[in-house]
Amino acid sequence: MTSPAPRTFTLGDFDFHLPEELIAQAPATERTASRLLDGLGPTPTDRIFKDLPSLLRAGDLLVFNNTRVIKARLFGAKATGGAVEALVERVLPGHEVLAHLRASKSPKPGATVRFADAFDAEVLGRGGPDDGLFHLRFPSDPLPLLDAHGHVPLPPYITHEDTAEDERRYQTVFARKPGAVAAPTAALHFDEALLQALAERGIQRAEVTLHVGAGTFQPVRTDNLAEHKMHSEWFEVPEATAQAIERTRAAGGRIVSVGTTTLRALESAALNASPGHILRAGSRDTDIFITPGFDLKVVDVLITNFHLPKSTLLMLVSALAGYEHIQALYRHAIEQRYRFFSYGDAMLIQRTAR
Repeated sequence: MTSPAPRTFTLGDFDFHLPEELIAQAPATERTASRLLDGLGPTPTDRIFKDLPSLLRAGDLLVFNNTRVIKARLFGAKATGGAVEALVERVLPGHEVLAHLRASKSPKPGATVRFADAFDAEVLGRGGPDDGLFHLRFPSDPLPLLDAHGHVPLPPYITHEDTAEDERRYQTVFARKPGAVAAPTAALHFDEALLQALAERGIQRAEVTLHVGAGTFQPVRTDNLAEHKMHSEWFEVPEATAQAIERTRAAGGRIVSVGTTTLRALESAALNASPGHILRAGSRDTDIFITPGFDLKVVDVLITNFHLPKSTLLMLVSALAGYEHIQALYRHAIEQRYRFFSYGDAMLIQRTAR
């Protein structure tokens, strides 16, 4: 008896109606006060994020993304006076950056743009791993210039201008390595007290870095998912993290990914693992596209926020926990008025049996 052919998914399978008022415009008063939809079992259970330690086991390994969001949005003007908005996507050596530019007419190579009425940047041309990016040279180290003159790059569905509160809350408490233009939002729910409570229960901790790019909000424009070109992001899996994962798996513990960005880094590192190993430490760019049917090698459990309709991240969580299960969880979340997207609530899911 032959097994049925695996289902072929199209873009429309990942669409759903989300009431606009469920799009969170601000974070919960306290990081751990967000709601947590427990989807580990077949029936969803409503919890609070500070319940997380009771849902994990001693010997589990939590893996976090330690990227730091930079103040990547700049406002300026061309020499002709035309307005320019820049979103720095990647900082390069030699005081150079790759950035998305919005202007009535794109500046040509050799032109200068004055940002924040504070410094001039030279347009070198187009470049980078993704189409549509401009190659710019700043007068000095871009990171201090961005920190002094840039704005927090809030997602497009958050409608208010960035504030000092956003500067604090659109950043994890353990952010260390600057380079992201979007937060690893599942990790926004953790505070120092919760991290301590997890450690006291014997739950281990490790880190990766994936500098989240603006492409995380890029819509899928083709109904045939195989035709979608995924954005590229830089990641690093340290040797200590790779070893911690090997030890945890050997001891029967679970690998718990905090967020889809961490999962993308770990599963990318598994693509070139040597025989007998789960993944390979190192750093590179990844454009991994995880959809239902993808054979996940590393992650057993995922903590994640609720994602945009038709998004690659909704496809990713469906690959992990199963399409029908995710559909049921999202229906429950909407019925129970969970808050969605970056400043919203979270859910806890696990990989379906192989």
